[in-house]
Amino acid sequence: VQLQASGGGSVQSGGSLRLSCAHTGIFGFNFMGWFRQAPGKEREFVVVGDWSGHVTYYADSVKGRFTISRDNAKNTVYLQMNSLKPEDTAVYYCAASITVKVPTKDYEYAYWGQGTQVTVSS
Repeated sequence: VQLQASGGGSVQSGGSLRLSCAHTGIFGFNFMGWFRQAPGKEREFVVVGDWSGHVTYYADSVKGRFTISRDNAKNTVYLQMNSLKPEDTAVYYCAASITVKVPTKDYEYAYWGQGTQVTVSS
């Protein structure tokens, strides 16, 4: 079982980044989500999507700027982040959940990637 997040980096405010999360060895999960953790802060929910791509749920702080998508043939989930702000600076984690309802809490996720750093400068 492995989740590999990548695509982080440093951008200026207003810029864009696309994160990827490649997953292997995970079966039967219903949702893939992204969380982030800024220095000195608790990990927070960003977005979640189901395997079909028909169900998505975004945190208010990223709604309209971030988009989750997936390529099931490549076992990869993406997070397109546009109009980035300094407050988006954090380590971003992808995670997989087998819950039947839309999971927005970290304890609802059974599998986690290692995280990728996103830094947005003003």
